[in-house]
Amino acid sequence: MSCQLEWDLPDPFITEIEVDEEAIDHYGHANNAQYLRWVEQASWAHSNDLGLTLEHYRELDRAMAVHRHELDYLAPCFLGEKLAMATWIVECDGRLTLTRRFQLQRLADGVTLLRACTRYACIALSSGRPKRLPASFIRGYGRAIVSS
Repeated sequence: MSCQLEWDLPDPFITEIEVDEEAIDHYGHANNAQYLRWVEQASWAHSNDLGLTLEHYRELDRAMAVHRHELDYLAPCFLGEKLAMATWIVECDGRLTLTRRFQLQRLADGVTLLRACTRYACIALSSGRPKRLPASFIRGYGRAIVSS
C-alpha cells in the first residue's frame, strides 16, 4: 500500500529504494551512512538522466565534487521498507558550484525520513583543483534548476 507523496519542491527527480539487509545496522534500522549513500545514488541517477554521465565527466576532465553535506535525519527506516528519494538542483552559479536538495519518504505512509542539501564544486579530475563549469554542465544542470 502506498500513499500520495508530498514533496517539498515541484518536479522532483525520484529514485525508488528498497531497504535491504546491507543497510541495517546493529540497532535494527538503516544506518545513517546508508542515507548518505542513497543521497549519492540519487545524485548520480539524476546526473545520468540529464546526460551528464561519468564518461562525460572523464572526457571533459571535470567532476562535481562534494564540498558540503547537510543531512537532517528525521525518522528511521527498516528492512524491506520501500522508499522514494527526490532530488532537485536548486542553484548553479554558472562558474564553480552547484547545490542539490534531497527528500526521502517512506512509500507506505509518506513520512519524510530525511532532508538533505549538498553543495558541489567543479574540479579537474586530473588534479583535483577547482575548475570552471564546462558549458555542457551549465546547460545540463542549469535546465534542471528548481526554485526553492
